[in-house]
Amino acid sequence: MGPTLDGAAGGGKKRKRVPPGLADLHDDMLERVLARLPPASYLRLRGVSRRWRAAAESSTFRAACARVTARDPWFLMLDDPDHQDEQRPRYTAAAVVFDAAERAWARWRGAPGPQRPVAAAGGLLLYRDPGTGDLTVVNPLTGAAHALPPPPPPALTRALQAIAMYGAPYRVVLILGELPDLSTVAYDSSTDAWGEEAALSRKPEEEGGGGGGDGTVYFLSKSGDVVATTTQRSAARQYSSAVACGAGADAVAYFLSRSGTVVACDLARRAFAELPRILPAHHEHSVDVAACGGAAYAVVLSEFLDAASLRVWEFARGAWRQVAAMPPAMAHAFRGAKADVNCVGHGGRVMVCVSSSSSSASGCFMCDVRTNRWEELPRRQGGDGDGSTGFVAALSFEPRMEAAV
Repeated sequence: MGPTLDGAAGGGKKRKRVPPGLADLHDDMLERVLARLPPASYLRLRGVSRRWRAAAESSTFRAACARVTARDPWFLMLDDPDHQDEQRPRYTAAAVVFDAAERAWARWRGAPGPQRPVAAAGGLLLYRDPGTGDLTVVNPLTGAAHALPPPPPPALTRALQAIAMYGAPYRVVLILGELPDLSTVAYDSSTDAWGEEAALSRKPEEEGGGGGGDGTVYFLSKSGDVVATTTQRSAARQYSSAVACGAGADAVAYFLSRSGTVVACDLARRAFAELPRILPAHHEHSVDVAACGGAAYAVVLSEFLDAASLRVWEFARGAWRQVAAMPPAMAHAFRGAKADVNCVGHGGRVMVCVSSSSSSASGCFMCDVRTNRWEELPRRQGGDGDGSTGFVAALSFEPRMEAAV
């Protein structure tokens, strides 16, 4: 029976029944209820009461969180140094996050110092210090952190192409070298150790390789000029990759080479392939790669004659096929804007960030690749009031209190 309010002494007034609340729940039931709150609420649990603070810090609460099978993702956007003002240090990790459950933007405190997030898996983020190359895994909800040991010395002397993170227990893979001489070195969290550096072999042409060919790949630089041979990605996404895990848990990491081609690295079979060009040479475009639903996609923003188009392509059975396209009325604003596209995927959705010098030709969009449904996300409030200028879509992850570093 719930608590009651007593009437006047000796009177015949009826007692009013007060419905039970969270304070009346046993600890285990309270933890089950709190575990189903939106993850953004976890950051405020400790300030409600001593009992809630104790629940938020208990191992049984994290076990209750683990029983929640799926959560809406957070999409992390990082500041683009190309848009930074003179008063902001070049490597300050300013960021904002879009909470898909709350459908709202929030400021991101991030890691202290110069570290930048470069990869994500489960509810964990991998940070890299651009000065030293040190790697640290962080659970952004709990603040727990683990500094990875340095990789074997040979890996420190090779150029870093991309960083991939996947699995549970998680693995971190560094993709090193210059095409076609690539190698990998992998860290396994279950042993807290790096393996030996392993060379990657090139896949035969019929298996999807051969993106180089005789032609030069042309693409749009950040300034909108057509350039060739090398591409300089935003410092916020310099080493980013998209990891697609198939039904057999085989992981393939996709990243953009410095020539603008999409490179697929089969991390289990230690093989790579440069995928064919989507658009012909001399065709101006901006391209990025994203992974969601176990598949990898290339998002291409291009112009032809008097029209702009933003399309999503999947590489399957040795060829690219279009799976989604932004409605022409939405893409029309990008015509002549010399815009740049950055994207990140999660589940069946791809978040696409379009950046240009014009706020009217910039914005963030969400695409459901299975239904080809597009929507423009609300603008981020604060600062210049714009939802994308100065930031690029960088990472997505499923916030999990129970994720262990």
